[in-house]
Amino acid sequence: MTEDEEKFREAFKIKDWQEIHTDDTWQIFKIMAEFVEGFEKMAKIGPCVSIFGSARTKPENKYYQLAEDIAYRLTRQGYGVITGGGPGIMEAGNKGAKRGGGKSVGLNIELPFEQYSNSYIDKDKIINFNFFFVRKVMFIKYSQGFVIMPGGFGTFDELFEAITLIQTEKILKFPIVLVGKDYWGGLIDWIKAQVLNDQHNIGAGDMDLLHLVDNAEDAVAYIEAFYSKYQLSPNF
Repeated sequence: MTEDEEKFREAFKIKDWQEIHTDDTWQIFKIMAEFVEGFEKMAKIGPCVSIFGSARTKPENKYYQLAEDIAYRLTRQGYGVITGGGPGIMEAGNKGAKRGGGKSVGLNIELPFEQYSNSYIDKDKIINFNFFFVRKVMFIKYSQGFVIMPGGFGTFDELFEAITLIQTEKILKFPIVLVGKDYWGGLIDWIKAQVLNDQHNIGAGDMDLLHLVDNAEDAVAYIEAFYSKYQLSPNF
């Protein structure tokens, strides 16, 4: 029996471990453990902005450098920075936060490829996850805003989940900034032309949930302007 299993056995007063009959049942306890660790650590950190983007972006790429600059500027405004904890854009975000003397948080996901924890995360602010959905809850619950750099399917997933939760009023509105007009402009045009105007699958006001910029100054200014109107407080 592992240490985690022993803790759960005691916490839930399981006298006979054979009472848990299936792997599916044991999954519940592992999921609960990730939620508990995430809530315990994240609740102590304070206001943060999450930066998302590709794990494949190299340091010489302009978007890596832009993400680092945005993170640096955010920390100078008093925000911590949360990333997915890995390489690429995530590394750039943590690097900028570290350079700015701010809190540098990494929510790492265990994957068979690509992902490893970057060296710019504060040692006491790295959390490892097995489950994507638990990790996404932490991003949503403890972020004051999302900065979305160019990325792949994982970045799209995190972007559209945030939009959906705000649109359906499951969470309060917070700023979502898309960085890179060349990268995101075609997607925004398609959403306006097809999803909004042609098929009427969203309302006109839903487009206001996204803000498209091309530089670090505008990205940080938009978040600052948002919180000049709304109270800055943790999302819990």
